[in-house]
Amino acid sequence: MGAQEQLRIDVRHLPGRVILSLAGELDMANAELLQQAIDSDDAQREAMIVLDLQQLQFIDSTGLRIILTALERCRERQQEFAITPGSQQVQRLLRVTGVADHLPTIAVADEMVA
Repeated sequence: MGAQEQLRIDVRHLPGRVILSLAGELDMANAELLQQAIDSDDAQREAMIVLDLQQLQFIDSTGLRIILTALERCRERQQEFAITPGSQQVQRLLRVTGVADHLPTIAVADEMVA
């Protein structure tokens, strides 16, 4: 199974934000796909990037690093950044590593951030 079959990234635009909806597994084999989507001109034009993790079933340390890098890049570009909660496994990894405390989280991808 190739990287694109393991991770699907759907891109959706709402006013002022781009939503990257992840489905499947985010790991070393396909993390570059997410990195490219985050660094795309399309994503950089918006005021906010939202990673919708609701359909993400698995994430490893490489995927976690890509999400943290996305947060940092958004800060550097003066963009807002948020995630939506993922599967139980994804949420557990975020909590255990302490990363959950540092990632702005919204319930759904089109929610406004206060």
